[in-house]
Amino acid sequence: MSNLYSNIVELFKRIIINTKDGGLFIFILLVLITIPFANILNSICIGILFTISLGFFNKNNFNKNTSLLLPIILYALMALSFFWSIDKSTSIKSLLKEISLLLIPLVFIFSKTIFKQEKDKIIKYFSYSIVVVSIYFIVRAFLNFIINDSNTFFGHELVTKELNAVHYSVFVSFSLLYFITHEANTLKTIIIQLFLVSFLFLLQSKTVIITTVFLISLYFFFYSKTANKMRLRNIVMLVIVFFSFLFFHRIKEKIEFEFQLNKDNNIGHTVIPKEIVGDRIISMKEAWENDKFEQSDFFSGASFRVYQFRMFLEIMKEENVFFQGLGLNASYKMLEEKGLKYNVFQGNETTEGYQKKNFHNQYIQVFSELGFIGFVFLILILFVNLKNALKNKDFTHIVFAILMISLFLTESFLWRQRGVVFFTAFYCLFNTIYLSEKEKK
Repeated sequence: MSNLYSNIVELFKRIIINTKDGGLFIFILLVLITIPFANILNSICIGILFTISLGFFNKNNFNKNTSLLLPIILYALMALSFFWSIDKSTSIKSLLKEISLLLIPLVFIFSKTIFKQEKDKIIKYFSYSIVVVSIYFIVRAFLNFIINDSNTFFGHELVTKELNAVHYSVFVSFSLLYFITHEANTLKTIIIQLFLVSFLFLLQSKTVIITTVFLISLYFFFYSKTANKMRLRNIVMLVIVFFSFLFFHRIKEKIEFEFQLNKDNNIGHTVIPKEIVGDRIISMKEAWENDKFEQSDFFSGASFRVYQFRMFLEIMKEENVFFQGLGLNASYKMLEEKGLKYNVFQGNETTEGYQKKNFHNQYIQVFSELGFIGFVFLILILFVNLKNALKNKDFTHIVFAILMISLFLTESFLWRQRGVVFFTAFYCLFNTIYLSEKEKK
């Protein structure tokens, strides 16, 4: 325990030393490490960061990076959607939650002060902060088990429903890959890696776990120091291609079987625990075809997302809002009406029903609320992010880009404050560094 305490003290000493000549370094770091805490604390840190950045604003510091304009344009479209929104009161309230898309890029535009060295330190200290927070959650789970005899070691119960196990698993995955790719393999880092891997599995997000395994494989076969020596990657790729062709029909049959299967253990985090809803499990096929459901019908993670995609298609067809969308966060109103129509589980005194949930897919969420135009801007942001990551050959940037692309398939990550702050801050940090390094050359 004393050793851990001394390590934390030493970490803070290094942060203070690195802040002396770092400009906005400490304030950007504060925004990132407060993401897992209360939203109000994180909002205060964002406000301080933006205010301090105004002091750096002059024509010499002005950053003409066009990548930084894309989140601002997306936010401007959110603001404009108020004028055609079908739920204006909800749209105007939601603009404050999404304000990071405007303020954080402006910080990087006003102050051209963060370069590769500071970026690496920010990622390092953020990753260590996730380790500390995760240790806290594990200790809390053990205390709850001993004192209250309650099992809180898995999923949302481990990190709280508000923090969200899927969202937090992204932070854990990002930190884990930092320790694998950047830190020397000492006993300390190996212990941290094993701890983060264990914690990631406890969070039970299949999408993030599969993506993490893919990224670790990608690193060892293509980006690690041993990759150039071992030449195993070509063999592995050939084997994968061979077996893909060999088992194509079996994979196809398996997908068709899963689509019709009634089970809760399929892809995607369940949005409501089965013990609260009922024992009858809805298959993906039933979620797509049923005209009516019962209050005891339970949607697994995958079947619920199939149901929500079905609702998206119906809404877009009925409302005729292909290009402009329903308005920021206005889809909740339509989803609630659809939930009442199809009689999905309506909730009880302690739990909100399926009709209160968002699409759990960022691409669909943006398309439904900001239309085809908003969807194009989201794809453009992700494309620019991935393109710059590959051009710069920065594996940490590649990790961030691929994590976001995959996560957006199962979560409306940007429609939560923690999600939009994490995405926007690292998007600006990575893409600003890329152009700054290019300018140096």
